[in-house]
Amino acid sequence: MFLTLGVSTSCLDTTLSDDDIKLITAAEMKSILELENVQLIDVRTPKEYKEDHIFSAQNIDFMSPTFDEDITKLDKNEPVILYCKSGRRSAKCAKKMKKAGFKKIYDLEGGISKWRHSDEIEIEQ
Repeated sequence: MFLTLGVSTSCLDTTLSDDDIKLITAAEMKSILELENVQLIDVRTPKEYKEDHIFSAQNIDFMSPTFDEDITKLDKNEPVILYCKSGRRSAKCAKKMKKAGFKKIYDLEGGISKWRHSDEIEIEQ
């Protein structure tokens, strides 16, 4: 009986995973940017964005009180790639955007910190 319950719980966990939010590496992100028309969003603060950001990214501060309004300016049907410093804010942002109706969301694993240390680097300062 416990085995069945464990299997049921395991199945329940997989159905709760968000298929529409995909954690991607820097290399995967580079490929996606080359192959798809993607909205690249830096969810850090404007100060962090001004210090450096990934080429062609637009800044929408996840911590801003206008965040919910700001994301309405994006196309929900076009793929979105999100990144922050380490991946925590972008993960929260991805869930919020999923609830807002965005169809395809990518989240850069490790954020810009990991991107900086990859071979895929294209940072604007």
